[in-house]
Formats: sequence, structure tokens, C-alpha cells
Amino acid sequence: MTLLKVSAPVVWMVGASVGAWLVVVFATGSRLMPELLLGMAGPLVSAVVTWLVLERTQSAAPERLTGVMITAFGVKVLLFAAYVVVILAGLGMRPKPFMLSFTGYYVGLHVVEALFLRRLLAAGVSRWPGDGRLT
Repeated sequence: MTLLKVSAPVVWMVGASVGAWLVVVFATGSRLMPELLLGMAGPLVSAVVTWLVLERTQSAAPERLTGVMITAFGVKVLLFAAYVVVILAGLGMRPKPFMLSFTGYYVGLHVVEALFLRRLLAAGVSRWPGDGRLT
């Protein structure tokens, strides 16, 4: 039996997100649980999928990474717009706790992605011939 290889950034993103969600739910009680959970779910799924695509692209064709990131941004804009409409209008969740949770996770996970992307790109540069600097 083979185990699914999960990258460290994915483990950190999921662990930190779920941990923060649990802390807030325990602090506020279960009355905000659905809004907080759904506010976390969209950005977390997006961050994990984006990270897996970036890792795969960097290892297979690093020259395509910028194009993939631009495409991912456009897709995320469309999907997040639809996601927010479905959550607020379709499911009737309370806007304030949902949007606070969504915004917090969206910003926080993008910061985490940026930090891990910096490490990923630095590791890729060190594989260049010579002293590892781009000229």
C-alpha cells in the first residue's frame, strides 16, 4: 500500500487553519460555527489546490510558473465570487461572521503561500549551474 505524499506547506496550512478555527469556535461557542467553517473552507481548499499545482509546475516546468500563477489568480477571482454568493444568498449564512472569517483566512493563507513560495523558488534557484544566482 502506498501512502499519499503530502507536502509540508499543505500540512501547515491545514493544521494552522483548523487549529485557529477550533480556538475561535471554542472561544465564541458553536453559534458561529457554520459561518466560521465556511469562511475557512473556501480559502483553505483554494490555497491547498493552488500550492499543489505550484509545486508540480515548479518541479516539471519552472518556466511556466508565472503563467500558472496568473491563471490561478483569474480562476480564484471567479470561483470566490460565486462561492460568496452561494454562501450568503444560497445558504443564508450571516454575512458579518462569514466575511470576517473568509477575509482572515484568505489573507492569512496567501501570506503563508507567499512565504512557502519564496522557499520553493529559492530551492529552484540553488539548482542553477554556477553560484546559484540569476544573471
